[in-house]
Amino acid sequence: MRSSNLGVIENLTAQFSKEETLELFQKICLIRAFELETKEAYDAGFIKMPVYLSLGQEAVAAALSLSYKNPYIFGQHRCHDLYLAYGGNMQALIDELLHKPTGCARGMGGSASIHDQAINMFGHDGLMGTQIPIAVGFALAKGKRVIAIMGDASAEEDYVLGAMAYAAHKKLPILFVCLDNGLSILTKVEVRRNWRMADVAASFGMRGVEITDDPWLIMHHAHHMSQSLPAFMNVHVVRHLWHAGTGKDSEPEWDRYELVKKELFNLGLDKEAETIRQNAENLVHELWSKSI
Repeated sequence: MRSSNLGVIENLTAQFSKEETLELFQKICLIRAFELETKEAYDAGFIKMPVYLSLGQEAVAAALSLSYKNPYIFGQHRCHDLYLAYGGNMQALIDELLHKPTGCARGMGGSASIHDQAINMFGHDGLMGTQIPIAVGFALAKGKRVIAIMGDASAEEDYVLGAMAYAAHKKLPILFVCLDNGLSILTKVEVRRNWRMADVAASFGMRGVEITDDPWLIMHHAHHMSQSLPAFMNVHVVRHLWHAGTGKDSEPEWDRYELVKKELFNLGLDKEAETIRQNAENLVHELWSKSI
């Protein structure tokens, strides 16, 4: 079932402008450069708390930020990508990871609990899946558009399923996104269950899709789903490093960053893409270098 092509629509990139595609790539590059610099800082001992890196998953957050705009954000423990994609201040995130009071959560949240009122992002409390019922409660109370991110293991919690069903019943303005890497830390999904979350969402009466992490595909579905909320998107992703920390057990199944670069080459945007990559890496390196 897991595939880098799951659900891909042929010639979909042609539906997006050059400007949209390059902005998408700029966000992807920024997140990847940030996570690589974070890895170096962690390995060098500058970061004292556990880190949860988004390496390999950058395209999802980048795509969502362009197609599902200005939501109230309820992320999970792995959320550097979401914070950066939705315009969070990078220096404030660096300071947060370095446990400084100038961090976006005043240095008290660390990697796992990124909270920032400036972008309407609520920090995660560390308990698996609790952000989902909290997000549903917020959408119910405020009537504001919400995005709620979970992992494939969190999706199995009873309070997550119940909250999703309630959101469907009340027709709340919320997009649920499951970042499905097929693992609960190291336990494969087929060991844990024989059902699909997209089917469960559909049984609740909301639109549900299961797709790969192709960013144009995500933008396509997120745009259409935003017109008929609540909705659920199960996105197959590849986490390159450990659940927590910077180690690696094996090579990734695929690297969406490289696949996106290949598509940009096919679109004749390789020169612009290379400039974007260099600028992103230079910016991130400069900020980290001044901070440690």
